[in-house]
Amino acid sequence: MSRRVRRSLLFMPGDSTRKMEKAVDLRADSIIADLEDAVALSQKQKARETVVAAFQRLDFGPSERLIRINPASSPLWQEDLAQTIAARPDGYVLPKTDSAQQVQMVSQRLAALEQENGLPLGSVRLLAQIETAAGLLRAGEIASADQRLDALLFGAEDLAADVGARRSKEGWEIFYARGAVVTAAAAFGLAAIDTVYIDLTDIEGLEAECRFAQGLGFTGKLAIHPRQVDAINRAFSPSAEEVAQAQRLIDAFESQQAAGAGVFEMDGKMIDMPVVLAARRVVTAGQRAGIFDKVTE
Repeated sequence: MSRRVRRSLLFMPGDSTRKMEKAVDLRADSIIADLEDAVALSQKQKARETVVAAFQRLDFGPSERLIRINPASSPLWQEDLAQTIAARPDGYVLPKTDSAQQVQMVSQRLAALEQENGLPLGSVRLLAQIETAAGLLRAGEIASADQRLDALLFGAEDLAADVGARRSKEGWEIFYARGAVVTAAAAFGLAAIDTVYIDLTDIEGLEAECRFAQGLGFTGKLAIHPRQVDAINRAFSPSAEEVAQAQRLIDAFESQQAAGAGVFEMDGKMIDMPVVLAARRVVTAGQRAGIFDKVTE
């Protein structure tokens, strides 16, 4: 799995310099300059040029710089790549990914562009967005398609439209799809990123959905407005207390192992390997978020 922290991934319209300038001061783990849904067909070329100029001029600090191209099923994606590789993005988001072949096709084109532009082979990463019925059915094939792939991104709105589902606040109509995306990502060591939360005024609802998604196994969430970023970052970061407790459990497990014991009791609970593995994930998340160092100081 990629070592990069991707809790919050914020979409910005690729044809808006002003909005990308605002992203400089945000604390999103990833900035996604969008050439797809956020850009009208007549503005695609302008958006490519705007993204290149913005990425070359602006300093996004530690934020990952991603570009969402148009789907591999469209005639636009090759020009998206060819014209924006000059921006030296960290990676590309592939929307409406329906098959492993689409991922491989984009990866092969990227390999040629890396060579032409003096970039290390494989350095530009890919994140595949699962948001169609076909893509969902082939999620496992997509997840294992290519070594460039770092994450699966779930797109609930497009999926609901594709299958004819009616979106609800409870989200039962996408419950199976969420589980399928998380499972496919976990099986092949990828990050799993949850869908956008479209109510921009309901931060409490966003936080609740983040907690739910995290409980399913998602490691981050897509954002569509700057005000969502901090709430997402908080929800997908363990607290210092959680990290300290997890480390205490791991230390106790190692002591028990050294003494020749397997399953043991701690704080009135049975501790076995699945519990230890969960604790290790918490500590790892704390390390990636910079929390672990604060705990151990």
